[in-house]
Amino acid sequence: MKNRHRHGKAAFTLIELLAVITIIVILAAIVVGGMGYVTDRQASEKARIQIALISKALEDYKLDNGVYPPSDNTADGLNQSSKLFEALYYDAAKEGSTPSGEFKIYLAELDPVNNKQGWTSGTGSPTTRILDPWGNEYRYRSAYGTATGGTASKNDNTQNPEFDLWSAGKDGRSRPAMPNSKENKDDIKNF
Repeated sequence: MKNRHRHGKAAFTLIELLAVITIIVILAAIVVGGMGYVTDRQASEKARIQIALISKALEDYKLDNGVYPPSDNTADGLNQSSKLFEALYYDAAKEGSTPSGEFKIYLAELDPVNNKQGWTSGTGSPTTRILDPWGNEYRYRSAYGTATGGTASKNDNTQNPEFDLWSAGKDGRSRPAMPNSKENKDDIKNF
């Protein structure tokens, strides 16, 4: 038997290089997939914390005013976060917004100028919206009353006896009137 000796420097074969590249690609795919899962999980936890903070601010608002901030009682809760912003931050920030001259900001994190977490869109006007971690508007509806003065009957679409507050999740879609809808699967709710 003849022993073959290589002459010159040792090198990788094409097969060895392809195997190494394949392993690197597989490991990179696992890392990127894992990072996507971690990012989604982190956004969900952030939304839960934000909902808890807003809910606490709403409870404080009710203690001071006797009622929760009114909403238009829309079934889908859209376009109501600006009313929340006004009640929990903006109204108190305006001069002379209370009869006693006292100002109470219920949730300082809503400050549109010094907001480091991206909670709001806008610069403090009454149309500023409160946003979830995915950039969608938080949805809100109060069980009693409307923005024009109040009613004595409960909104039939409301899940919580006092108020509903939720994020439509990553997909930005929610159908609260249909609780078993697949669009609600990623919703994060206070109810």
